[in-house]
Amino acid sequence: MLSVLGLTAQLMVAVPVDTPPPAPRPRVKAVEVSDWYNRRLTLHRRLSYAAIPVFAFQWTAGQQVWEKGTAAPAWARTGHRIGAGTVATIFTVNTVTGLLNLWDSRSAPQGRKQRYFHAISMMVANTGFTWAGAVLSEQAETDFSKRTLHRKVALTSMGISVASGVLMKYFNK
Repeated sequence: MLSVLGLTAQLMVAVPVDTPPPAPRPRVKAVEVSDWYNRRLTLHRRLSYAAIPVFAFQWTAGQQVWEKGTAAPAWARTGHRIGAGTVATIFTVNTVTGLLNLWDSRSAPQGRKQRYFHAISMMVANTGFTWAGAVLSEQAETDFSKRTLHRKVALTSMGISVASGVLMKYFNK
């Protein structure tokens, strides 16, 4: 009889009667994006990778123009202008594809903060490139302080865009 009471006591302690059942896991909300989302994303990524050698060329050509001025080689003077147009084209297409995909993924909570951080930082880089190319490049030909500012703004914009792209690559799971 004592062993039956002991066994009953052990069972009562081991399995509490008032323990609630485990809560069911909430279902993950499905997010729909358009058919064009992945196409735009592929183009966006490829152009982002293509921008890196263009930045390297721009820095090399710009360094020649910086050091030698009007005596810089023709490839540097002409190439720097062509490179600036290439950067402008890449950033225009990436801005359009990026904003369309940002809108398309607006209801997806995963990675929202990094997407918005990337969008804001790239708009800052866009603004810098536009200012350096459209305003400061003309003034830089005659004013040394504007030439210095043109260089700082362009290099800062390059740095922001590369850093933002690396962060998207690293944190985008």
